Amino acid sequence: MTVKQLSMPELAEACTDLGVRGIGLWRAPVQEYGLEATAKLLRDRGLAVTTLCRGGFFTAIDPHARVQAIDDNRRAIDEAAALGTDTLVLVSGGLPPGSSDLHAARERIAEALAELAPYAHERGVRLAIEPLHPMYAADRCVVSTLTQALDLAERFPADQVGVCVDTYHVWWDDRAPAEIARAGRGGRLHAFQLADWTTPLPEGVLNGRGQLGDGAIDLRAWRELVDAAGYAGPVEVELFNDELWGRDGREVLTETADRYREHA
Repeated sequence: MTVKQLSMPELAEACTDLGVRGIGLWRAPVQEYGLEATAKLLRDRGLAVTTLCRGGFFTAIDPHARVQAIDDNRRAIDEAAALGTDTLVLVSGGLPPGSSDLHAARERIAEALAELAPYAHERGVRLAIEPLHPMYAADRCVVSTLTQALDLAERFPADQVGVCVDTYHVWWDDRAPAEIARAGRGGRLHAFQLADWTTPLPEGVLNGRGQLGDGAIDLRAWRELVDAAGYAGPVEVELFNDELWGRDGREVLTETADRYREHA
């Protein structure tokens, strides 16, 4: 998503040229290019799929909508397995229309995980709950902290459900460093993503993630926290940013790799 202006073949070529060995994929571009075609393209290039994003949106009350969500998440798990990644990132869903009950929404997430975790495990895929910044709690994700994410994940085996740590969403939380250590002790630190926090936020706030080094987050400190917690997996950079999307994708990818080396 950092360079969504690149086609899948362009992305694969640019990553290969830069020495980037893995790509975190989103489902829509994969579906557009074709699941099997994407898997073959990346295999042929020697590129690993680090994670697939996203599953989730489990909080609906309507029974039909809940069935649809479970079915879509089973498809996402199957897609992750076909792409060769062991991690599906979950954005859990916001409050359903007419409801203000955060606790009930989180319980519906747990109910969905109880259905999906064994299915994913059979296919070699882990589910990674990603807490999102509280400004997204109403419409996108009622899981706002690593504490909440781990409380949900720990109802299930660690090789089935863990967490995704994204600096953009957790940098403000004084409890997050201790929760990263907790995740590491429990073997639940399944994914790690970097983005910076810049202000003012754009209208709609979704596409406000800053290029590494442009904002308020001490990115290296967060990388050192996950290192100390025993995380040895890939580090992803996930930037939703209209200005970056309007630039040449190869230029942005090169800049991002340079910024990673400088700031993380």
